[in-house]
Amino acid sequence: MSSNALQVVAATPAHSYTLLDSPMLQTPAALASECALAVSFNGLNHAVMLTSPSDLEDFALGFSLSNGLLSSIDDVYGIEVSGSGERYQVELNISSRAFQALKRQRRQLAGSSGCGLCGVEALEQALPSLPLLTPVALPPYEHFAGLRERISAAQSLARDSGALHAALYLDSQGEIRLCREDVGRHNALDKLIGALYRQGLDPRQGCVLITSRCGLELIHKAVRARIGTLVSLSAPTTLSVDWARQHQLNLIHLPHHSAPRVYSHV
Repeated sequence: MSSNALQVVAATPAHSYTLLDSPMLQTPAALASECALAVSFNGLNHAVMLTSPSDLEDFALGFSLSNGLLSSIDDVYGIEVSGSGERYQVELNISSRAFQALKRQRRQLAGSSGCGLCGVEALEQALPSLPLLTPVALPPYEHFAGLRERISAAQSLARDSGALHAALYLDSQGEIRLCREDVGRHNALDKLIGALYRQGLDPRQGCVLITSRCGLELIHKAVRARIGTLVSLSAPTTLSVDWARQHQLNLIHLPHHSAPRVYSHV
């Protein structure tokens, strides 16, 4: 799969701040970058969203898979990234079969009200029918030793700027193999999913960890991406636990000062 590996520095050192009690003292600030990103398929514009301008190819693929826009990475023939500054474009070249399915899906979405999610179609979109996962074993307790500290070390972009969520992949030995960061928690997970599939790693092996809270929409993404175990640093919602249990997704919360809490396992 061909691609244009465009990467962008995430910090913006041109910014500065003053302290409330020292208004004359200017201090340089490394802030998280954010851009508007347009995603299109075979020339058809699909969505524009705000994201961090890094790992955009991973994001485009993960976004497509985790939102059910594409069913397989095999349908993607190429990903091209263009733009600069505050505006970027990602173009996915996909198979004719996948493109026709995408257009049918877009026609169904067009019937929704412009005031937001409402009506039968919108409820079906918010609570979709998802595949049942094949159960996997829980990761061993030893894999969580010092994990919060290892996560902090892996977040290279957040180290200077903060304000970034992360999604990480721990392999079957408990080692952090991948880390993707973004201003959006959904985007960080999409980037990681894209990276997993582009690198040929099995999402059912090891586990995926998110630094954000675990809402239902992240459960949807994990199930669609066939992730076996999802770990979050913040507690899950009741609906997230229910859906993880229904779809046989291992769901674990890693608190600050106590042992990992298993909310869902088979």
